[in-house]
Amino acid sequence: QVEYVESGGGLVQAGGSLRLSCTKASGRIFSSSVMAWFRQAPGKEREFVAAMRWGVGNTYYSNSAKGRFTISKESATNTVFLQMDNLKPEDTAVYYCAKGTSPDQSAREYNSWGQGTQVTVSS
Repeated sequence: QVEYVESGGGLVQAGGSLRLSCTKASGRIFSSSVMAWFRQAPGKEREFVAAMRWGVGNTYYSNSAKGRFTISKESATNTVFLQMDNLKPEDTAVYYCAKGTSPDQSAREYNSWGQGTQVTVSS
């Protein structure tokens, strides 16, 4: 059973924007949770993009995401967003949301994952 459902991926030209959404399928996201976005390109390891402490809203970004991507939340709908601006071809990947308990950059520290949404950036 999928616990988190992502949407919003697609094909966009370089320099364009996309907004990804990740909604908890049932129940609420607890304030002690950390919600994160990871991505995985073909032949590469899953890579940390951004994270947020759900209760206090503190945010964390990878160096590649800093300044271009913004993680945010809508508590009422248990949804976490990833606004991606100035997209580059190297951002092409499957993007996953995940739930953990600390804003770690290792995918091993997250115990619940969505099914992923494809983002393709053309040059």
